[in-house]
This record gives sequence, C-alpha cells and structure tokens, in this order.
Amino acid sequence: MIYLPNLKSPSIHLFLFTFLVFLTCITCRREDQHKSGHQKRDFHTLSNEKVKKLVELDPPQWNSVTEGHLGKLLIPRASGSENNTLVQNYISSVFTKLGWHEEKTPFTDTTPIGEIEFTNLIYTFDPSAPRKLVLAAHFDSKWFPDFPANQFIGATDSAAPVALLLHLAEFLTPLLNSRKSRISSGNGILNEIYDEDELAETTIQIVMFDGEEAFRDWTNTDSIYGARYLAETWQETFLPSSHPLNRRRLSPPPSILNTIDVLVLLDLLGNKHAKINSFFRETDWLHDQMRSADERLQHDNLIEVEKGEKEWFGRLKLRGGIGDDHVPFLARGVSIFHVISNPFPSVWHTLKDDATALSLPALRRWNRVLRVFTCEYLGLDPDTIDTRSTKRSVDELVRILDQSPVDQKAKEGR
Repeated sequence: MIYLPNLKSPSIHLFLFTFLVFLTCITCRREDQHKSGHQKRDFHTLSNEKVKKLVELDPPQWNSVTEGHLGKLLIPRASGSENNTLVQNYISSVFTKLGWHEEKTPFTDTTPIGEIEFTNLIYTFDPSAPRKLVLAAHFDSKWFPDFPANQFIGATDSAAPVALLLHLAEFLTPLLNSRKSRISSGNGILNEIYDEDELAETTIQIVMFDGEEAFRDWTNTDSIYGARYLAETWQETFLPSSHPLNRRRLSPPPSILNTIDVLVLLDLLGNKHAKINSFFRETDWLHDQMRSADERLQHDNLIEVEKGEKEWFGRLKLRGGIGDDHVPFLARGVSIFHVISNPFPSVWHTLKDDATALSLPALRRWNRVLRVFTCEYLGLDPDTIDTRSTKRSVDELVRILDQSPVDQKAKEGR
C-alpha cells in the first residue's frame, strides 16, 4: 500500500491524486475480485418501501444552510478559544438530551503558538455493547493570527460534517431506543435472517475531534492533536476481563481500539461538489454500500441531485491516503473508511468557506445517505419505531436547543 501522509497542499494534492488514479487503473479490477474477502459484516439491505419510510422519519430536512445545528456551528472555533468551548457545550447539550453516554478527554499539548487546551467529545448510545461503529468529524476550525483571516469559519471544514452527525444522532436515537426496549423485555426480533440481540452487540459511537487543524504548517506534530491523543489513550486502555473480546483471546490483551468495527471519518463535505473515493482495500465494501445507498435514493427520487453531481462516489479503488484524523488509528490497525471530498473544495482554508459555500440539496442528500448507510449497517428497521413518541421527542429537543448559549457574541468570533 502506498501511504501519502499529511497532504495539505492543494497543488501537491492534485498531482498525487492524478498519479494515484493512474496507478490504480491497473489494479482496481483485480482488487474488485477480492473485495468480498474483506467484508466483515452483513448489510441488511432495506427494501425501497422501507427506505422511503426511513427518510421521512423525524427530524425533518433542513430548510436553509444556517438553521438548526449549522446555525450554531458556523462561527470561528479554533482550539483553545472561547468559541470552541461554546461549540463543545452545544454539542454536549444535543447528546445529553438524547440520552447518549458522554465522555470528554481534556488535555494540553504544545503547539507552535504555545500550550493549548484541547477536548475530544465522545458519545456512545450503548457503552456496554462489545463492538462499535464509530462515525467521526473534527469540530475545531483553523486558527489564524490576524484579522480578517481569524474570522475563518470552516463551513465544509468541518461544521457541516459535525451538523450531519448531530442530525444523524437525532434520527437514530428513537430507532435504537425501540430496539433496546424490545431486547430488554425479551422481545427482540428473531427470524431466519435477523437476530436483533446479536445485532445490538454493535452500537454506534460518534466522536468529535478537537485540534485537527495545524496552527502553522501541517506536520506530524502540528496537526490532528485530538486524534493522536485519543488513539494513544485507547491503545493503552485495556478491556476488563469480563469483556466479551477478552474471553475470546489470551494475548495480546485487547484494548478499546479492538472494539471498533470501523472508523468512518467525515471531512470537507457540504458543498455542491463531492467526489468520494475508497482509499483502503479493507473498507472498499463499505464505500460500495454507501454508493449503493446514494444510487437507490436517486433511483426513487428521494434526494435532489444537482446538475453534474450524479456520481459522488468514485468507482476506482485508490491506494494511499490523505492526512487526517484517521491516521493514528490506521497506524494502530483500525479499519478506516475516509469520507472526504477529493479534490478538496475550492474554498478550502479561505474566508469563502462560510455559509455561502454550502449547498442545501447536498446537505439534505448527505443526511439521507447517512441514514440509509447507518441503518443498514446496524440492521435498524423503520417499521419497528413508534413515530408518535419520535415526533414528541424531536419537538422537545428543538425547543431546548433554541436556547443554546452559542449566540451572537460567538458569531462575532470573540
């Protein structure tokens, strides 16, 4: 495997992207023949009728690129700043209301501008589950020393991915609660192809990384501060003897990293154009599943596809990578599915990466693609949910979040 670490220069990135396309044209067909050998989990493909029900569940689609979660996140929020803390509090308020388990990992690290405090945010629906599907994004924005550059928002990088994950968590919670209630009462669904008790052994965890951005130039030490800290911490945190993974092996002792099925990292999303490639052979099949979700939604006219944007998911299997929060996890053996627009958005690291860079149809499309992909991975069925209780819980959440502390003061970047 060719690994290309820490690519953050647009010109270098484009050159190497073209080079990788050339190389992989030679091998992509051969690798497609072997991709089934890397699939570790059955996908429970939903029927067209169930996909339609799924995308119509609450919360409703966004009406603008500045409402709801995005309205709270589109502010300068560099690591260590007051705004960064305000955004942390907002994210925490969402998951606290939803009832997910929260873990924060505050730490201090040395940066080119001095000591900075960072905090990763980790939310797990069922922390007792032995395995996890991890979805992640970074919530900090890039630091700049002077005005007006210090008003950089980073709408695609990565306010939009964070908002997508918050929306997804709101959508998933009633489905997961319904499953949890059935299993606890001994009524988990069981048939020839569906064992809900077994499916529930894999929960979902959402990680919000702090400190992805470099303070000066992207290097191995000036970048992905939160991800480096968390990967190391989880590698050194061993599972208790009672954990199911510990009962299946004697050496080496499993750590928290061994509970991760796959880390799905979202970055540079939310504008009109996206080109999502598969970088890692082990997760080519997940890329195919996400592409399938997008294609089925298109086929049934359940998403709006902007002109020239039908093919978001590239069919070539590239080998290599882009420097991002997944790197320290990849180095420790975690399976990675990197959902990043490649080439980067044209507004990358400029003041133009604000609300005007976002596309409402694209955001709605991502919301629905993520719904289908995640439900099919976890085996969640929209027919098993009480829609009345879902509507009540979403309405209550909206009322509470409208009172969030992320206000006009934060939007001024102070």
